[in-house]
Amino acid sequence: MNLSFSSVTAKPCSTRKPCCSSRRCGVIRSEVNVAPKQRRGGVLSKQVVPLSDIHVQEVVHRQSQIMSPCSKPKPQFEPNFLSDAYEMCGNICAEYAKTFYLGTLLMTEERQKAIWAIYVWCRRTDDLVDGPNAEYMSSAVLDGWEDRLHDIFNGQPYDMLDAALTDTVSKFSLDIEPFRDMIQGMRMDTMKSRYNSFQELYLYCYYVAGTVGLMTVPIMGIAQESVIPVQSVYDAALYLGIGNQLTNILRDVGEDALRGRVYLPQDELAQFGLRDKDVFSRKVSERWRKFMKYQITRARFYFNRAEDGVSQLEKASRWPVWSSLILYRKILDAIEDNDYDNLTKRAYVGRTKKLLTLPLAYTRSLYSNPKTKFRPSLTRLI
Repeated sequence: MNLSFSSVTAKPCSTRKPCCSSRRCGVIRSEVNVAPKQRRGGVLSKQVVPLSDIHVQEVVHRQSQIMSPCSKPKPQFEPNFLSDAYEMCGNICAEYAKTFYLGTLLMTEERQKAIWAIYVWCRRTDDLVDGPNAEYMSSAVLDGWEDRLHDIFNGQPYDMLDAALTDTVSKFSLDIEPFRDMIQGMRMDTMKSRYNSFQELYLYCYYVAGTVGLMTVPIMGIAQESVIPVQSVYDAALYLGIGNQLTNILRDVGEDALRGRVYLPQDELAQFGLRDKDVFSRKVSERWRKFMKYQITRARFYFNRAEDGVSQLEKASRWPVWSSLILYRKILDAIEDNDYDNLTKRAYVGRTKKLLTLPLAYTRSLYSNPKTKFRPSLTRLI
């Protein structure tokens, strides 16, 4: 399904690489939901700050256009080669993201294969920093990976897995910026091991996870009967990515500490009377429990906001997204069940619980109502 803003007119690009210029056409100041803040009486409020480095509106603008003179090159692949490429992507997705993979099986074949291709590219990108060869990682490696991304978007894949993504970007209105931003997130991982504030951490979460939401909305498709603005659907997709990454961070605190990394806002640690040494000591104190309750509340806040957008997706595309949302919420539950000990224990959702999530997610996908308007902004809560 092609989407368009009624007010958008497609314009030809003037640069040599029209669809994947490394320079941004301009910066849009985008209001970003940063954090629910605990106040007296347990009432939540939310800080909203502009982060000009996030150009979500530009991406939405470009991806919501019907294919224009800027459409990607249409590469010609031998059908069997392309079929094998997508099958390989599907096998990788099935091996490393079993529940999500099962959720994709209700999608149309074209969308299903496109999601697999994007998943594999994201996984390969993450493996540059966290994979078995991460010790050989350098800025030159990431620069080379970004050049390779440009080749993918220009119809010149390097290998079979690249070819699947090349075919995908030729069929769907995908913008290169979220992919480039994810690579930037990998660069941040090589340069930073501390984040002074949640504003800084949010930017990192956008780069490494929020970008996935922006990549996949054109693949998932928005229901024709949706009554909310396209931007709101993209916002919800971004919130799901943010919530997922915050949950990953909370789950992996102990493991990250062993590598000398603390993905927690330094100013908020201080507000609860904590410092890095408390993380490295791996002792769960009452202060730590209160701090973790605050962080979990924030992650759930983003999942709540994401729900509104899931219901606006094409019906066949909702199942894998609901599965992801429910499973990540269960990880937060598991941290609580461990009495907030994520310093010596790794919260996880067992195989049985994962399998039980599938029918629940399927039911949610069937009865989500795209005619329900987006809930009022929580910025007004005090």
